[in-house]
Amino acid sequence: MSLNLPNALAFIRILLAPLLFFLLLQIDGVSNLAYISWLNYFCALIFVIASITDFFDGYIARNWNQKTKLGAIIDPLADKMLTLAAFLGLMMIDRANPWAIYLILVREFFITGFRVVMASENIDVSAGIAGKVKTIFQMIAIGFLTMGWFGGDILLWIAVALTLYSGLEYILIYIKHIKKYNSSIY
Repeated sequence: MSLNLPNALAFIRILLAPLLFFLLLQIDGVSNLAYISWLNYFCALIFVIASITDFFDGYIARNWNQKTKLGAIIDPLADKMLTLAAFLGLMMIDRANPWAIYLILVREFFITGFRVVMASENIDVSAGIAGKVKTIFQMIAIGFLTMGWFGGDILLWIAVALTLYSGLEYILIYIKHIKKYNSSIY
């Protein structure tokens, strides 16, 4: 199993996630506003770089015919590690509402497991438009919260709503599949 460019980009994201988490936690213990500002910028830069690797690993894998089984496993894992690091770090430094983070993380873990079940039954589990919009809003909310900008909390709650909605879409797809399967038996 060779390491192609999309998989290498996903591994970079995996490595950046704990670094982001570590740096976010450093913000809490600092009283110097200039230093906090630089930490904010550095955390935001790390998150942007990681997010760019997310875009390019998928783009390259699809368009350069470099999809692999390894990539199918590590890409969503890297995504979850990055969002987990960002959201937990932001919650721990009191920049993100714990209930919002709880709802997002519960949905992410539930749907990740659910997608495994769906894939095992040969149901298409690729992200729909709601899942892509959800990801964009999560990333924007993380950026605003990381920088401490006004409106980050509103964006976070919009991301929560989109996250729950996109999770519901997966459940509805599965229900539709079950109904179709059951009707073909009888």
